[in-house]
Amino acid sequence: VVDDGSANRDVVAPVHQIYASDPRFSFILLANNVGKRKAQIAATRSSSGDLVLNVDSDTILADDVVTKLVLKMHDPGIGAAMGQLIASNRNQTWLTRLIDMEYWLACNEERAAQARFGAVMCCCGPCAMYRRSALSLLLDQYEAQFFRGKPSDLGEDRHLTILMLKAGFRTEYVPDAIAATVVPHSLRPYLRQQLRWARSTFRDTFLAMRLLPELDGYLTLDVVGQNLGPLLLAISSLAALAQLLIDGSIPWWTGLTIAVMTMVRCSVAALRARELRFIGFSLHTPINIFLLLPLKAYALCTLSNSEWLSR
Repeated sequence: VVDDGSANRDVVAPVHQIYASDPRFSFILLANNVGKRKAQIAATRSSSGDLVLNVDSDTILADDVVTKLVLKMHDPGIGAAMGQLIASNRNQTWLTRLIDMEYWLACNEERAAQARFGAVMCCCGPCAMYRRSALSLLLDQYEAQFFRGKPSDLGEDRHLTILMLKAGFRTEYVPDAIAATVVPHSLRPYLRQQLRWARSTFRDTFLAMRLLPELDGYLTLDVVGQNLGPLLLAISSLAALAQLLIDGSIPWWTGLTIAVMTMVRCSVAALRARELRFIGFSLHTPINIFLLLPLKAYALCTLSNSEWLSR
């Protein structure tokens, strides 16, 4: 149990004492609040098991998650494996329903495709298992991540995954290891989360691009496409808006193309998942164009900002 410099340590000290004599528990009391990454590192360096399971505090694991991840980790060439994420509060609002579908697509399209090449590019923090012997080789690099001369603590899961791949280990996805995590139920916290993720993704993409030629051509295409796709969509949207403002004509061709591509993607997802609700994911397109694309542009212009944004 890592206490990351709690300001109310005198209050929690009696709890520590209750469990101090239990051999199943050991306590690490950090002098100052140093953040999630350094707390993880302190725990890992004090651990003794062959495998380390990372679970976020708002995540609930299915009963068989550990078993299924351990089975995948029997291969010594695998450094990390992640489970499938779902939204535990999916039915709370229209936004949580969209995010749940977004998670399904990210896991069962993006991660599943990358796993075909043994190179999942981000083993997500809510549910990821690591080989401790591999972690031990990488902890110093993991701890000493800097961006423009400043310590970088954003996107610890993505950065650690890329370090695993760079060290020659494979990273995998286990679709039947289900982890349910709480997702933002309103736009403001959702956009703050997306801003933090966008900054960390941009930072680690530069590291990933140097790594990709050593892996597979598909993965290079995948990562380039993920970064160029939103850029091309933004350019198309701006060009359509400029056409509307300059000559008053409606850019119907741009709108039709985006609509058709959206429906094709949602229809394929509905067919693969065997759930009609994925047709409703088309509502994510206007959110993407009018909110997420400007937010990603802002993230790119403020990459040096390392605020967590969720406290």
